[in-house]
Formats: sequence, C-alpha cells, structure tokens
Amino acid sequence: MPGTEKNPPGPKRSVGRPRRLDPDAMVATARRIIEDEGLSALSMRRVAKELGSTPMALYHYVQDKDELLMLTLSGTAAAFPRPELPADPRERLTAVAAHMHEILARIPWVLDVLALGELTDRNALWMVEEIIDCALACGLSPARAVRLYRTVWSYVYGDLVFRRAADRRAEHPPSKRYFPDMVTEEDAAELPRLTEIKGDWRAYAADYDVVDELDAIITGLLTRGTRSASGAPAG
Repeated sequence: MPGTEKNPPGPKRSVGRPRRLDPDAMVATARRIIEDEGLSALSMRRVAKELGSTPMALYHYVQDKDELLMLTLSGTAAAFPRPELPADPRERLTAVAAHMHEILARIPWVLDVLALGELTDRNALWMVEEIIDCALACGLSPARAVRLYRTVWSYVYGDLVFRRAADRRAEHPPSKRYFPDMVTEEDAAELPRLTEIKGDWRAYAADYDVVDELDAIITGLLTRGTRSASGAPAG
C-alpha cells in the first residue's frame, strides 16, 4: 500500500579489526595515570578508555597489567645519564648506591611499581651489576655480594618511602599528634630518652645525610663480609 513502504536498509557496517593503538601512547597514558593519581588508579580498562579504545584492544600489545607496568618502567633509568664513577671499588659502590637513591627520588611513582616485586627497568640493571661487581672486587663472596645489594636496596627504598610519607604529612598536616609530638613529659618514666630528645628530633633528622649513611652501611657490610669465622680479617 502507498505510504507503507519501508526505507531500504543502509550499507552494512564492517566490523574489521580494532583501531590500531600506538604503543608509545599506551605507555605514556599509563605512566601519566600513575604519576597523577597513583598506582591504584591504573587498570587496562582505564587506559583503554583514555585512548578511546577497548581493553581487548590493549591485549593485542600486552599480556596483562604487569607487562604494561614493565613497559612504563622501561626507559626511566636511561633518562638519567650515568655519573662519573671513581675507580676504587669501595668508593664506586657508594657512588652507585647514592646515584640509585638520587634518581628514584626524582621519579617517586616508580617506587609503587617496584613494590609489586620482580618488576624492574632493564636499563637500571647496570647499577645492580656495578654493586655486585664492586662487592666482589672488595673481597666478598657471591652470596655476601648479593646480600650487600639487598641491604643497600632495602635502605634506599625504605628511606625514599619514608621521605615521601613525610612530605605528604607536611603538605596535609594531621589533626592528631604523631611521633615525636605524641611523646610528652608524662612518658618520662617509660620513655626517658625519647622524652629528653623529642624537642630536637626534627633538627637531628634534618641533618641526616643519605650518602654518609650509605657509606656507613657499606663499610659495615664489607667489614663483616671479609672477616673469617673467627672474627679475624680474612687472609
């Protein structure tokens, strides 16, 4: 009947492949999310949304979120030129450890990624190689050299986490009293030393030098590692 004709169907929409993503843009987006909002804000869905794509499209490039995180780390260490290092292995060890602390202090978001374990930037492995090599050159066994690296890394990581927490507290002062302010004269009997120095605690902490502390830690580890079981210097 006239007037009842249906409009002819339009051309079929081809499905085809998902829009090709730029891997560099994907990594840059993930890195920006972590830097601006923290690691907890990162997800495959969030990155896909930012790029106007779908999570499934991302899986054409990375196997999972861990691989994406590995890619966000890639190149971070290479952005910092290697410093001039002293030839003496003892001094070189401390210099490399101090450099590690310095560059991580400038890219604090990396600490959150490294906290997941087993994720690292391949370009940063030269520092691990140097520390192990220097420890061996100073007379440590391979086992002691690895333990020295782990101790140095624990100090570097822990110090930076502590500093970042202190910066956050300074930016948003807590309403409650925390250490050392929580220590009062009423605690003198139980905590006599802390009560005595709590007023100077921040001044003492402000005079804290990372390189000096690293040097002291390394000196102790090397001294212990090069002594025989009897306590005498190793021959």
